[in-house]
Parts: sequence; C-alpha cells; structure tokens
Amino acid sequence: MREIHVDQVAETVARLVQEANFKLEDDVVGAINRAMNLEEAPVGQAILLQIQDNYTLAGTERVPMCQDTGVALVFLELGQEVHLTGGDLTDAINRGVAKGYTEGYLRMSMLNDPIKRVNTKNNTPAMVYIDVVPGDQLKVKVDCKGGGSENMSQLKMLPPSAGWEGAKRFIVEAVANAGPNACPPLIVGVGIGGNFDKSALLAKKSLLRHVGDPNPDPEWEAREQELLAEINKLGVGPMGLGGTVTALAVHVEVMGCHITALPVAVNIECHSHRHKEAVL
Repeated sequence: MREIHVDQVAETVARLVQEANFKLEDDVVGAINRAMNLEEAPVGQAILLQIQDNYTLAGTERVPMCQDTGVALVFLELGQEVHLTGGDLTDAINRGVAKGYTEGYLRMSMLNDPIKRVNTKNNTPAMVYIDVVPGDQLKVKVDCKGGGSENMSQLKMLPPSAGWEGAKRFIVEAVANAGPNACPPLIVGVGIGGNFDKSALLAKKSLLRHVGDPNPDPEWEAREQELLAEINKLGVGPMGLGGTVTALAVHVEVMGCHITALPVAVNIECHSHRHKEAVL
C-alpha cells in the first residue's frame, strides 16, 4: 500500500489549473496547425492565425489565453493500492483550485447557488470525477472548461428506432445550433449509450483523449470521421464567420444501454481546449 497525502493532490491541482490556462497542450496546437492547412476561407485562415498568436502570447507572458478561465474539471484515476492520508480528498481538490485560481489571477466564475448566484471568489466548487483503477499511482487530469462551449452542449434520449442515422442527425444539429457561441473550431465530445447521466459523462470524458486520437474500435473510428465530415460541411468555420473547419475533431465514447433507450450526449469544447495532467 502506497500513501499519498492529500496536500500533494491540492498542490498538483493548483499547478495544473494555472498551466492549463497559460499554455496550450501540444495535441491542441497540432490540431490548430493542421486546420490551417485545411481551412479554405481567407477569413477563416486569418482567425486561425489570430488563435495561434493568442496561445503563443499566453504561454510566453503567462496570462490566460481566454478571459473565461473556466470551471475546473478534475478527473482522478485512483490506484487501488493507494492510501490517501491527511484529510478529505474533495476538500483538498477544492483547496488546490482556490489556490491556483487566486495566485494565478484567473477569473473567478463559480457561484455558490444557481439561483442566489453569489460568486464564491475562488472558483470553487470544482467538478470532481473519480475512477478506481489497478495500481499504486494517482493520475490527476484537469480540464478548465469555459461556459460558452459548455452551454451549447445537449443531451437527448432517442428511441432505439432512431439508430445511427438519428444519433448522427442529433449530433450534427447540436453543433449547428451552437454556431459561433461555442468559439469554433471545436472539439466535439459524444457519449452514446449508458443512461441519462452516463451518456453525458461519456461525452465529457471523451474530451480527455488527445485531440484527434481515434476510438480504438474501427467501426466507431469510421463514425467519428463521418461526423467530422458532416460537421465541417456546415460552413460555420472559425469563430462562426464561415469556413471549412468548424471542428478539429470528434471523439465518441460508447457503452451498452437498456433495450428501450438510445441516450446521446454532445459535450462541446472550444478551440482553447485547456487540459493538463500529472501522475503522483
């Protein structure tokens, strides 16, 4: 049994939320660079150049690449042979988020209540997701997710008769309805199967994949490419001003479901896909 003090988790989260907001990961940079070669519209090319300049400046100056520094999504893969000591894990994560956002001068966007709407002034609470896995390590993944793209996400309980064509139509329509509001070019996370809440979690977890990494199942990989082609036919383009690149990638995660159901969730991510990870 390996012991990890929760203070280590707090310090790691504090560091990751800052790094995520200041420096774009190589997978996202590479996807935007590839989009430059695919974008045909002059205005789309100009916007992609501005996006490149923005993330370069953010990394050099250690300033946020977007004014919306997001809600902190913290995904933990907790090894079964790890014993966490020193206090409550969720409290430690929230301490880390508060420290990272306060010391990094990141925008505080979180409220204490959805109706009372009083700012917590430290960007907590974090959204925490924990999976127990084999091993003696703790992997911490952070995604700082902006409100604009999150608000454009959708979920629908389709009838089984809708099949793949019905699911595809709903996914493409969700992106079309998002238009410029989600700050394209997008990464589109899709969850199919499970139940109401599980499909949404599948969609969100799909965004943890490196951008463009395919589903390991060749059939679903082909469907991801089919969706990407259909979405890029929409002509929304970079920042919604028209073009050939509306999405950088589509990631689909699936699982079994009840015979009466076909849940489909679409979790949209903007071009500033701010994710970092560390292993303790």
